[in-house]
Amino acid sequence: MTDPRRTGDRIVLAGLRFEGRHGATEEERELPQLIELDVELWLDLSAPGASDDLAATVDYGPVIELCRDVVERRSFRLLEAIAEAVASSVLKGTAAEGVVVRVRKPAVPVDADLDYAGVEIRRGRA
Repeated sequence: MTDPRRTGDRIVLAGLRFEGRHGATEEERELPQLIELDVELWLDLSAPGASDDLAATVDYGPVIELCRDVVERRSFRLLEAIAEAVASSVLKGTAAEGVVVRVRKPAVPVDADLDYAGVEIRRGRA
């Protein structure tokens, strides 16, 4: 088995969009807001690449549902907390050796013209 950190093997789920009640203030959490995620799962993809067998890799569908559960069914004050919860869920629910999670919130209550506020974290198995 090849170390995915050395090969760069990863599954990328980019631009996931969910609505949830997140924000630093109670007012922000009153109405659902758009939260965007990118999730990268680091794992050895040589076996599924050679076998063309879904059972040898991580199925995207359940990963997307793990992300949906975090964003839509829970409420967080900080984007950092969303990212940690997504990373933890993905590592617990898959065979990934590591995960990169990017969280973006397009509508932020600041007096500035910006596309989004966001965070990126990288987590691995202990």
